[in-house]
Amino acid sequence: MTLRLYALAAAVAASLTLAPKAHADTKAAVIDDMAAYLDFVDYGGGVIFAEQIPKEAWARILVIDARDAAQYAKGHIPGAINMEWRQVLARRSEIPRDRMVLIYCNTGSLSAQAGFALRVAGWDNVRILQGGMEEWKAKGGFDAAAKATAPARH
Repeated sequence: MTLRLYALAAAVAASLTLAPKAHADTKAAVIDDMAAYLDFVDYGGGVIFAEQIPKEAWARILVIDARDAAQYAKGHIPGAINMEWRQVLARRSEIPRDRMVLIYCNTGSLSAQAGFALRVAGWDNVRILQGGMEEWKAKGGFDAAAKATAPARH
């Protein structure tokens, strides 16, 4: 029994000694992945404006509201699912890779962080709604593209 206890104590001690190095190696790999992403990402970083999405395209897009549940409950883009921005990697199995994914928050800052994390993790189909929910509403919601291309009224 004592021999087993010593063996267990030795194994725990060895794992504690290796843990900081393993952590440093993992951290370095993550930093390398982010640096590689930043070297090759397009200038907009996956940002899209509401007026760039035709009304009929919305039905084919997975729309993620990255705000908290209370904000989502107060109002959201119809058809959007609620996935708080901090949870996108934990819930990545719910996010498809074979169609456009649009993430938004109130103004675009938190969704940009969620989108960055997903894009570094390999989701190149993720776009961030520029200006978030507020700008989407101000530009006409689902009709933003039509309003942007409508002839000027004098």
